[in-house]
Amino acid sequence: MSDEPAAGPGAARIDRWLFAVRLFKSRSLAAEAVAGGRVHLNGGRVKAAHEVRPGDVISLVRGAVDFECTVSAIPPRRGPAQAAARCYEETAPSIARRAEFAQRMRLAAALTPRPPDRPDKRERRQLRRLRGRI
Repeated sequence: MSDEPAAGPGAARIDRWLFAVRLFKSRSLAAEAVAGGRVHLNGGRVKAAHEVRPGDVISLVRGAVDFECTVSAIPPRRGPAQAAARCYEETAPSIARRAEFAQRMRLAAALTPRPPDRPDKRERRQLRRLRGRI
């Protein structure tokens, strides 16, 4: 029998929480990000074993964008994405940063020159030589 309440645990390791709410694909990747200083809890750097409780503010770097959220629940295990999304609330500035980054990426993709057709075998070989892969 477990001593935990039916609503779920009151605290969890930060690396387990990041994995359980699907912000990282594996727990080892989450622990690596925490150890590398890319994850902050309430404005400070923490270790992977540090406990997270509801109400804590977590900020992390996802790709090239700063992601910030408030912990609203501690899931007992890694479950479906919809349940995981209910365990945190993304802050308004974070949502705005993500939207602005997505807009910049769309604009950059639109301005990138594209060739009219795919390179043939000879052109691919020349591209590999140019890039130093041969």
